[in-house]
Amino acid sequence: MYLTTEKKKEIFEKFGTLVTNTGSSEGQIALLTQRIKHMTEHLKKHRKDFHTQKSLINLVGKRRKLLKYIKNFDINRYRIIIKELNLRK
Repeated sequence: MYLTTEKKKEIFEKFGTLVTNTGSSEGQIALLTQRIKHMTEHLKKHRKDFHTQKSLINLVGKRRKLLKYIKNFDINRYRIIIKELNLRK
């Protein structure tokens, strides 16, 4: 797979609360963002891969739901994660 265990730990160290807390919303959003970037690059090469396209749409929806949860729960955490991941312009 494109994302190794070490890379995942690095993502959770940077964005999550703890390395072992893989369920934190910030860590999940960061992991989903990496997967979305990978799938986007794949779709640039393989335009007719509709299975990947459907999966990409599902991942974007999951990330949007998690971002909405953080926004309603704590607006400061939302602003920090948006800024660090460069999700909004």
